[in-house]
Amino acid sequence: MINITSYLVKKLRLRTGIGIMDCKQALINSKGDFEQAIIYLRKHGKITALKKNANIAARGVVSTYLKDNFGYMIELNCETDFVSRHIEFINFAKNILIQSHLQQLKDLEWLRTVFEEDRISLISKFNENIIIRRFCFLEGNTILSYDHIGRVGVLLNAQSCDKEVLKYIAMHIAASRPEYIDVSDIPKEIVHQEREIQLEIALKTGKNKEIAQKIVHGRINKFINRISLLEQDFIIDPTKKVKTVLNENNIKILKFFRFEVGENI
Repeated sequence: MINITSYLVKKLRLRTGIGIMDCKQALINSKGDFEQAIIYLRKHGKITALKKNANIAARGVVSTYLKDNFGYMIELNCETDFVSRHIEFINFAKNILIQSHLQQLKDLEWLRTVFEEDRISLISKFNENIIIRRFCFLEGNTILSYDHIGRVGVLLNAQSCDKEVLKYIAMHIAASRPEYIDVSDIPKEIVHQEREIQLEIALKTGKNKEIAQKIVHGRINKFINRISLLEQDFIIDPTKKVKTVLNENNIKILKFFRFEVGENI
């Protein structure tokens, strides 16, 4: 008998917004595998999309820092809005980024080790947990960052000198949540998994397999376009795809990171 803890049930409920009994049943059917439980709920029509921000980790700050040809970004989490807005908490995030550049710190685990004493000091001061959750860096000739009120951050590397257009691209990434640059970058297993989920959902509506597969084909195309930056409608001018804007301005996006406070926790 698999032991499904109340903590795991609560975590799944916070992630999906589904009732406790349904979450427990999903975990039982997936043998305690958290991600498989989410897939189980989707297949059974309980959820169509995941909550992006779970209350349990919706506090903290995303901070960026550019220096020379380097760009850095961090997500620092805490438990309350009060601490997330406190100047000492914000400065801690900024100092981590500055020191990361000065000391050439590029590994998250090593970063945590270096700043563990300072983190413990802040925990003692605020009497709540503080976590260095995510960290990334980019190096290149054109590095640009975008910070939306400390809640969403974008760091990107591009072949371009037009930083004005790149700023709008970064704003687009912050708002539209792409996960990959191009369709070709999407792992085949991600598409396959989504196809299986959508097919099961379509079949449960009573459609025959041939019709269901046509429905799934359309949904998969939408899914692929939704998570691919180049295929998204540009938020500044929705009549154009992002790839059109990039081509018009002779810009190539080489890599990007997007952090949102409390995302997927």
